[in-house]
Amino acid sequence: MTRVYLDWNATAPLRPEAKAAMIAAMEVIGNPSSVHAEGRAAKSLMETSRARIAAALGAEGADIVFTSGATEAAALACAGRGLVCAGVEHDAVAAWCDTSLSVDGQGRVAVGDPARTALQLANSETGILQDLPAGLAVSDLTQAFGKVPFAFNWLGCEMGLISAHKLGGPKGIGALVVRRGIDVPSQLKGGGQEMGRRAGTENLIGIAGFAAVAEAAARDLANGVWDEVAELRNILELELSAGAKETISVGNGLPRLPNTLCLIAPGWKGETQVMAMDLAGFAVSAGSACSSGKVRASRVLTAMGFDEALAGQAIRVSIGPGVRQDDVLRFAQVWTAAYAKARARAA
Repeated sequence: MTRVYLDWNATAPLRPEAKAAMIAAMEVIGNPSSVHAEGRAAKSLMETSRARIAAALGAEGADIVFTSGATEAAALACAGRGLVCAGVEHDAVAAWCDTSLSVDGQGRVAVGDPARTALQLANSETGILQDLPAGLAVSDLTQAFGKVPFAFNWLGCEMGLISAHKLGGPKGIGALVVRRGIDVPSQLKGGGQEMGRRAGTENLIGIAGFAAVAEAAARDLANGVWDEVAELRNILELELSAGAKETISVGNGLPRLPNTLCLIAPGWKGETQVMAMDLAGFAVSAGSACSSGKVRASRVLTAMGFDEALAGQAIRVSIGPGVRQDDVLRFAQVWTAAYAKARARAA
């Protein structure tokens, strides 16, 4: 069986540019904090990578603080600040905030005080994009980076969260992007690395891979690669709705990520759909990968007003540049047939 990977929002396949950069970085033996020649070579690679990531993100002049991923970046940005957010935020952000902001049926968040608010640019489950108000405290940019055009310096927020593996880079490396002059107390105490904001020897191999994939993703975005992905997602959406008219495509017609389809199939549990598709050779998810294995309704969908039953009957199909039209057409055919059988059994 030839498997088809349709879970790019969980993690994108490793890009060759990142792999090559990581292999080359393995030959750099120095510690970036050492002052000898080997240490200076490591430091040079790290700082060059930092500048490349900033340029790809449109964050020239901002501080890029390397972390183990967006989850750690969220803790660094949000802990102890008394921020508010909405129930559609990723768990890594919501864990540090009061989730009291209201969300409408289209997934849009009402922000009262931007300076006390964390608000994502793109939702990982629905793909819905938010309009970020000026002066926002924190924005989770993880899913949007490399998929939709924006520049950190244009957003007007104090801090942003990014992660390499959503772009096709290595897992275990991310960053907090900080507008120059904003104070960020360290959560990890130690040697004072990362401008005193995140102690611990930097993951030089991961950083090199992150820089390479950030540049590659920026090129793809400029060259219209994600416009082609959006066309493929739209084909899939039409095929699924034609084959099963009962389905609800969350975010259809709204500004959203070009690769994301959140589909509710009334009467068919999301986790059952995931297992059925896995056995058929397709990798999809029932929500954020960080919530996998937890049999519960999507918190994102309930925040948008869907009842618990419907919120538990959703899957996320997320694609990328490596997916072909034949792949999504075959998925639509297999999924539609499986849904028909599920409904017949329930009748």
